[in-house]
Amino acid sequence: MFKNKTNNQEYKSGKPRTMERNVIAKNSTFVGEISSDGDFRVDGILEGTLKTKGKVIIGVDGFIKGTIEATNAEIEGKFSGQLSIANILTIKATANISGDIVVGKLSIEPGATFNASCAMKGALKELNKTNETEQASEKTA
Repeated sequence: MFKNKTNNQEYKSGKPRTMERNVIAKNSTFVGEISSDGDFRVDGILEGTLKTKGKVIIGVDGFIKGTIEATNAEIEGKFSGQLSIANILTIKATANISGDIVVGKLSIEPGATFNASCAMKGALKELNKTNETEQASEKTA
């Protein structure tokens, strides 16, 4: 009659579940460490660490001070701290970013404030591959 048993079995079996979106709403403040598999939207204030396998969205009124580790991110509000994004970081025109950033790919709209040191993981991998290829071709006679 009820499907709770199926849901519990699905959870216990380790099958992927639908990604949920977590929200820190406007006029809310959270201090601490958050770990999640789902997407995260911050319209309030977060001071601390946010780790997720999903996407992080900082809304226009949102502010994060601390550390973020995520797959993708879109920032419209303020961020200060260390940001590590595996794939794409999108910075909107209303964003204000400061700190240390490591990304796979970076997109910045005109008008955004970007005062950060930035390293691109993808570019480093390609550069290393190019250097290895050049060294290999130099060794052959």
